Amino acid sequence: MSFCSRYGPGMLPHPIPYQGSKRALARLIGNYVPPDIDVWFEPFAGSAAMTLWAAKHRRPKRMIIADSLDEMTQLWAEIINLPNSVADRYEHVWRRQLEAGSDYFNEVRARFNEHRDPVDLLYLICRCVKNAVRFNARQQFTQSVDKRRLGMRPEKMRTAVQHASHLLRGRTEVRTGDWLATTSDARSSDFIYMDPPYLGTSIGRDKRYAEWMTQERLISGLEEYRSRNLRFCLSYDGQSGDKVYGPPLPERLGMTRLLLHAGRSSQHTLNGIAAETYESLYLSHGLNMGGSMSGPAELPLFERVAA
Repeated sequence: MSFCSRYGPGMLPHPIPYQGSKRALARLIGNYVPPDIDVWFEPFAGSAAMTLWAAKHRRPKRMIIADSLDEMTQLWAEIINLPNSVADRYEHVWRRQLEAGSDYFNEVRARFNEHRDPVDLLYLICRCVKNAVRFNARQQFTQSVDKRRLGMRPEKMRTAVQHASHLLRGRTEVRTGDWLATTSDARSSDFIYMDPPYLGTSIGRDKRYAEWMTQERLISGLEEYRSRNLRFCLSYDGQSGDKVYGPPLPERLGMTRLLLHAGRSSQHTLNGIAAETYESLYLSHGLNMGGSMSGPAELPLFERVAA
């Protein structure tokens, strides 16, 4: 079966199974993405779930995916331009675990932390606990192995990588760096989707990301975007049961805040608690509920639950 026939209508490839990926919410978020986009930007790419969605459903003229983690952008560049090489190397790393000892994951982790091979990173993401990436202050991968599973099988990875390359190749640029730097050339005819790390999950003992950003810096950057009349949406805070992830953004930004139903919390379920999760989606000023630029230049902040 070819990679094209493997993915039917509405199906998208996701070669990087990042925890927190917007794969499940992509269609819902996409309802608020305008149809007329020259260049699509995703400066906190990670799994690039929304870029893959936009490539299929919005077909912008160009796409730019970026991340502050160099190995992540290297991985995306290779997935796009060298899909068969990525699939072959992943299969080699994956199959070695069937013969190696119980410490194999730790060996790959140590090798990645020393040599920074992006395909080793792909294996670690696929095999680690809950696909939940963890880095320390030195940008070393620290998450442990999930002993209950082996990670994405090579044949499934090959199909996902090939189809992702098919969607992105020839019209996608990959950049490494700070989010404001990698979107410095964005214009009003473009669109920026952002999924920065939650404040509550990027500092402290449970550090999930290679870098973190204060809310003050995020607000300052959003004010810069607003002064440039850029169109964007932002996945940021949220809540699961009674736990709230970060304070909401201030009203002075003139953004519309929606609460998107993200389903049942897997962590709470493991603890025997039934709790629903909601994630916030902020729409830039002037971006209306139908996903097009019209109406007043500034919309009031409000909450709406979208199911």
